[in-house]
Amino acid sequence: MIDVPLSVLDVAPVAAGSTAGAALRHTTELARRADELGYRRFWVAEHHNMPAIASSAPAVLIAHLAAHTSTIRLGSGGVMLPNHAPLVVAEQFGTLEALHPGRIDLGIGRAPGTDRVTALALRRTMEGLSAEGFPRELADLMGYFTGEGAGPIVATPGRGEQPEVWLLGSSGFSAQLAGLLGLPFSFAHHFSAEHTVPALALYRQNFRPSRWLSRPYAMVAVNTICAETDERAQWLAGPAALAFLKMRSGRAQPLPSPAEAAAYPYTEAEREFVAQRREGQAMGSPETVGRQLAELLARTGADELMLTTMVYDGADRVRSFELVAEKVAGGLRRDG
Repeated sequence: MIDVPLSVLDVAPVAAGSTAGAALRHTTELARRADELGYRRFWVAEHHNMPAIASSAPAVLIAHLAAHTSTIRLGSGGVMLPNHAPLVVAEQFGTLEALHPGRIDLGIGRAPGTDRVTALALRRTMEGLSAEGFPRELADLMGYFTGEGAGPIVATPGRGEQPEVWLLGSSGFSAQLAGLLGLPFSFAHHFSAEHTVPALALYRQNFRPSRWLSRPYAMVAVNTICAETDERAQWLAGPAALAFLKMRSGRAQPLPSPAEAAAYPYTEAEREFVAQRREGQAMGSPETVGRQLAELLARTGADELMLTTMVYDGADRVRSFELVAEKVAGGLRRDG
């Protein structure tokens, strides 16, 4: 049996009454603490036109976090490739790798990470926004790093300064593609739990050894809120549930307080939706979270777990990761 590495996925949540700047400062503090606690990676997501999320520019934020940490790997969870020219991504992450060698991950996703109107504002054209074009754009990106198939264009930095490339997904499409390309794969269990096990099976079935990876390597991202008691964790989980519910109905807003979330008049259908969203996630005391994460490992056979914690107060976010590192991590093991 070997210990399972734990990592962090953060979106720089913006609390109601606060600012994006404050959210980014809280994310910096969390990255520093995660580095001290021994987490393996710290990834930031890419989202746009979302008042509750400040991580809209992963490459910029990664550069900042790398300068404020020492050993933890920093990366994107992920860069949404349809929003960017592959050459730009290669140059940005080639620069990050050149500045911080051996510490940079490039997680790539195929969704735009926003609504269609905002995606058009980012890209200025609908070309490249379809799933059909994603494998071609991914091949172009990899070509800039390896120098193969890039033609006369040289990504500088980029060629010869390749970060660790991951494929991200929430369905079988990306799982199969990651396997065929021999790339490590990270699955978004935190918002697509019902597809986790079949997607990972598809990844492993289709895996082909490559220059990057000799055997399949799968990471699972899971919503995790760890507090001193189960009741406290459920209280802290309220804001994210309400924010997601409102975003889903076109009423996006910054993260509400736990008191506001508790006072919200949920309909029966809304309560059922929130309950379904929490199934298979990890929320509670260290004992409860430890049991839930161990069960997730048993179901998925994941090589690594990535925890994402969206709560109203930055101190509660840091405390959740401290409790996991101090009281949960040592009990998470898998077959070697």
